[in-house]
Amino acid sequence: MDSQITVRLNYGIPQPCTLLLQIRAMTDFNQTVTWENTEIAAYKSFRDMPAEEGIGNRIWLETNGDLLLTYSAQVTVNRPVAQLKSLKETPLYQLNAPTVKYLMASRYCTADSFGAFMTDTFGDLRGGPRVLAMSRWITDNLTYDGESSDGNTTAQDTFDARRGVCRDYAHLLIAMCRSSAIPARIASVYSPDVTPPDFHAVAEVYLNGGWHLIDPTGMTTPDRMIIAGVGRDAADVAFLTAFGAATLNEQTVSVVTC
Repeated sequence: MDSQITVRLNYGIPQPCTLLLQIRAMTDFNQTVTWENTEIAAYKSFRDMPAEEGIGNRIWLETNGDLLLTYSAQVTVNRPVAQLKSLKETPLYQLNAPTVKYLMASRYCTADSFGAFMTDTFGDLRGGPRVLAMSRWITDNLTYDGESSDGNTTAQDTFDARRGVCRDYAHLLIAMCRSSAIPARIASVYSPDVTPPDFHAVAEVYLNGGWHLIDPTGMTTPDRMIIAGVGRDAADVAFLTAFGAATLNEQTVSVVTC
């Protein structure tokens, strides 16, 4: 599948400010960026560097005025859709150091908050069948609500409220997986299926010795996702982090198949 991405960011920045951006699509054996372009109206300095796990890129940007940025890319996705129901857990003793941290609690994903609920709801299910059951529970029991959460909302908050946006759905699935001793992390993705069009967050789970994408909102599937980055939770994959004052004027994300 070929998709074209267009991102436009317009932020008011009254004082010189340093920004950390993560908006570029990455290239690996499952997806290929065939062309891309970043246009920035004015800036003081620009530095591109690898992101978490070496997946994707972050950009350090020093501004000397407002941020006016357009990012465009065309990406070919050749990612197969794994049959999660057939995948087994990877024995914990076989996990390597980079994967172990995705078993642990993080800023938005507490890993030990759901004890009795997990046992009562998912019983003895293990591996892929357990992940699918947890994802289905989230899809069926949460309401997608753009006004229901903010930058402080945790997986526990989302579980209690039964409402959230894509990052909240992903955080809850990640927390449930970690509570089940299954490594899980967040992935920032683009997809033509997301409504409303925006930066999208999904979960990625470690089963059968490899990472597998899953979207608990039910909006999109791995063969249509374009990964920009991965991390422990949303704090690691924010598309824009401002080290100073920045006010949103306008922001659009468009992803269309071509």
